[in-house]
Amino acid sequence: MPPNVASEIAALPRLRVSELRAKFAAVFGEPTPSHNKVWLVKRIAWRLQALAEGDLSERARQRVAELVAAAELRLSAPRADRTQSHPAMQQAPTLRMPADERLRPGTILTRRYKGRTLQVEVLDHGFACDGQVYRSLSAVAKAVTGSHCSGHFFFGLTKKGTDQ
Repeated sequence: MPPNVASEIAALPRLRVSELRAKFAAVFGEPTPSHNKVWLVKRIAWRLQALAEGDLSERARQRVAELVAAAELRLSAPRADRTQSHPAMQQAPTLRMPADERLRPGTILTRRYKGRTLQVEVLDHGFACDGQVYRSLSAVAKAVTGSHCSGHFFFGLTKKGTDQ
C-alpha cells in the first residue's frame, strides 16, 4: 500500500463524523445516510485501499454473486403471531436456579463491619437492613461499604476459592 494511502487511512479515526461523511461522498461518489463513525471509518478505509491496490477480481465478484443467489435472505422479521404458533420457534422454558437454603425468609444474617454490628433480615423479595429494603445482598453490601462487592462474600456465605 502506498505510504500516502496508509497515512490517510491512519488519520480517519481522528476525523469528525461530518468530515467522514464528506470523505465518504468523495471516495464513493454518493452521500451516506450513516452517522456511525466506526462504520464510516471502516468503509472509507476499505474503499481507499481498493482504489490504491485494486478491487475484487472478476472471479471473486462472480463467486459473491453465486453465494448471494444461493442464500436464503430474509428482508423482514417474522410476524409475531407466526413465531408463537410454530412449535420450533416457541421460547424455551426459563430455568430457575435452586434457592439458597441459607437465605430462607426470616433468616437473620449478622456481620461486624468497622466496629458496627450489621443485621440483615432475609425477606420473601429482598433484604432488610437498618430499616431499608434492598433487592440483593450485594446492594446491602454496597450501601454499607460504599463500593461494590459480592453480598454472599461480604456476609461470609461463600467458601474461599469458590463461587458458592
